[in-house]
Amino acid sequence: MTLFDNPLGVPAPPPGRYSHVARIDLAGARLLILSGQIATDEDGKLIGPDDMTAQATAIFEQIGTILAAHGATFEHIVNIRTYLTDMDRISEYAQARRKRLSADALPTSTTVEVSRLAVPGALLEVEVTAVV
Repeated sequence: MTLFDNPLGVPAPPPGRYSHVARIDLAGARLLILSGQIATDEDGKLIGPDDMTAQATAIFEQIGTILAAHGATFEHIVNIRTYLTDMDRISEYAQARRKRLSADALPTSTTVEVSRLAVPGALLEVEVTAVV
């Protein structure tokens, strides 16, 4: 069974476009597939223009809220995918990421550079998969 959800506490996606998370119930576990998160507020305005740390922090807060709504934490993340508009700023992103992910159980990871994202001025987008 699959449940699509948009938990309270994170900015709602534009109507009719996507859900923040798909929860798939498996035998004895739940698979959570999160949509890519961009640092926007409730009004859809970009958080921290040209500030990689502020955007990354906001994104990880959103991810934490979505995970918590489904009984998960950052320790349940098994894969993380990151899209950066400037790979030269990866160390700024990595610093914010290290604050949330345990060095003892790092998930699989892919990071790529893209020319732009859906929200003008967004520096990164992060999506994760978790197993609870």
